[in-house]
Amino acid sequence: MKTKPMTLFLLMLILGFVAYLDSPFSFLNINYSYTAEQAATAQPMSKSVTSDTPVTEEKLVKKEKQNGYIVETYREYEVYKDGEGNVTKEVPTSEYDELKFWDYKNKKK
Repeated sequence: MKTKPMTLFLLMLILGFVAYLDSPFSFLNINYSYTAEQAATAQPMSKSVTSDTPVTEEKLVKKEKQNGYIVETYREYEVYKDGEGNVTKEVPTSEYDELKFWDYKNKKK
């Protein structure tokens, strides 16, 4: 019966120490925490994103049935857009992805 209060005390001591280590005031986090007196600095972006940067999109190339499965093949394209969001150019890449899933409309088991 005497070990139960000692066990609870040790458990509370361990939880308190872990809470201290997780706090921003612990010696582990002293370099990563900021107080109200310290100003957080943020650098402005010096270069804006141009419209020459492509966005990659995947488009369906073919869809076929194989052994009770439906296999869809997608190809990746680099899509260039102007400032208004209109597509100016699409360039196909050499990346392909296949998606294979069971055809539930198939009656064979």
